[in-house]
Amino acid sequence: MGKYMIIDGIRTEFTDERNILQVIQKAGIHVPTFCYYSDLSIYGACRMCVVEDDRGNIMASCSTLPKDKMVIKTNTGRLHNYRKMILELLLASHCRDCTTCEKNLNCRLQLLAKRFGLNDIRFKNTRKHLPVDASSLSIVREPDKCILCGDCVRMCNEVQHVGAIDFAGRGADMVVSPAFGRDIAQTECVNCGQCAAVCPTGAITIKKDIKEVWKAIYSPGKRVVAQVAPAVRVAIGEEFGLEPGKNSIGKIFTAMRMIGFDTVFDTSFAADLTIMEESAELVKKLEKGDNKYPLFTSCCPGWIRFAETKHPELLPYISTCRSPMEMFGAVIKEYYKPADKEADLETVSVAVMPCVAKKYEAARPEFVRDGVPDVDYVITTKELISMIRELGIQFNELEPGSPDMPFSISSGSGVIFGVTGGVMEAALRKVADKSDFAMKEIEYSGIRGMDGVKKAEVTLGDKTLRLGVVSGLGNADRLIELIESGEEHFDFVEVMACPYGCIAGAGQPFSHKSDKARRSQGMYKADKSAVIKCSDENPVVRELYEYGLLKGRAHELLHTK
Repeated sequence: MGKYMIIDGIRTEFTDERNILQVIQKAGIHVPTFCYYSDLSIYGACRMCVVEDDRGNIMASCSTLPKDKMVIKTNTGRLHNYRKMILELLLASHCRDCTTCEKNLNCRLQLLAKRFGLNDIRFKNTRKHLPVDASSLSIVREPDKCILCGDCVRMCNEVQHVGAIDFAGRGADMVVSPAFGRDIAQTECVNCGQCAAVCPTGAITIKKDIKEVWKAIYSPGKRVVAQVAPAVRVAIGEEFGLEPGKNSIGKIFTAMRMIGFDTVFDTSFAADLTIMEESAELVKKLEKGDNKYPLFTSCCPGWIRFAETKHPELLPYISTCRSPMEMFGAVIKEYYKPADKEADLETVSVAVMPCVAKKYEAARPEFVRDGVPDVDYVITTKELISMIRELGIQFNELEPGSPDMPFSISSGSGVIFGVTGGVMEAALRKVADKSDFAMKEIEYSGIRGMDGVKKAEVTLGDKTLRLGVVSGLGNADRLIELIESGEEHFDFVEVMACPYGCIAGAGQPFSHKSDKARRSQGMYKADKSAVIKCSDENPVVRELYEYGLLKGRAHELLHTK
């Protein structure tokens, strides 16, 4: 007989659950929480998840180990009153302008207040007003909406190893803040936005660029051209009732044309360009025999910022390739130059991304040529969802569309860029023998999956490559330590700042690990159905290099420093 607990009269077996809360969830009971997030350490601050044992003892279920034959209740009069009091005290010191809050109808505090029927707050708000911090290009901090759950602090410190924010002050004066009360833009924040992703209220949200995009769409003298990142297709449908991982790229194209975008492309095409350039860098590195450091990927702006601030010694070993978004931005602006001059139009380049750091990347000076940015605006998946809802478009009922010419073809390699290990696999497909055996060896080498750190070896010709794949900057930090100490050697390392890759970017609808896994599966399904599997087999890419605007200009348009 296995171990079991009695939860509200229900016998529930358990094995390796790390706390009572997980056993309760296994029993199908939803206990309210604020500070509990399964990917973070246990904090036990909010006390919303308290339960009562058969002796009348009250304990936090998130920080209590399950015991065999333990009897607990999740709903008693004492617990009900206790939770309502916590909510009432939180609301007493909380901004209540809910209708104008970014998290309206998606705020855990708001949802629990409704669940417990809190229509009146007995206590005065004595909390000192704190200013909004909008200094970052990627996120906005509103301290008046913070409930001190600590999710953002633990994400920034434990998972990402950035340490841009922490608790400051004591007692009633405690706040979450950068050191010395600085603005977030003055810190080593990498703009990954994972703090905003786990924030249960509107205390940290994504900075929006929707107003500027609407203004461009409604301007008659502007041609608004958009690109959509690979990971967007498997997450956007969740907000419209579709299953997680459902490939909705066709519906996205249709919706964006209804919104008013003149031309819509798939960033997977530019991912093919990235592989053409990055794989060439890998081949050169292997030929030179430089084994001190591996070649690091350059697609993720959060990782680039992290390397600049924490590991500047690695900068010479990071690929000089622009990210797919910036490559496409440069190509789009160059492609429409003649037509714009003839029609007296201005092309406005908009990128729909799962990533908040892309907003920061688009503003970097190296991606501004002659005073004009290659990508004018970046909006996230969630911002595109807001635009679709604003127009009343019934997304799940749309007929699928297709990308516009001439950049309408992309490979399966370009699509899988959005999942951890995807960039690595795409690059290996390019340099490997195109036989089924070689493709299968890459697929089953160990670079796929949701693990934060993956190590693999792949044989290419007479060489055996040592590969590393990491997602989450804390994992990157640990791998770099092993490389610099000489404990590990790699030839090629892929880094994505967000845990699980772009499918879990902070600009995506929030999801738990199981749904992120389904998003990952959706990416690989899209790859399987792709007619072209390798980037170098894309005929439009070949045309650009041989006869098009990349002939003799590939390094100028597709690389940076």
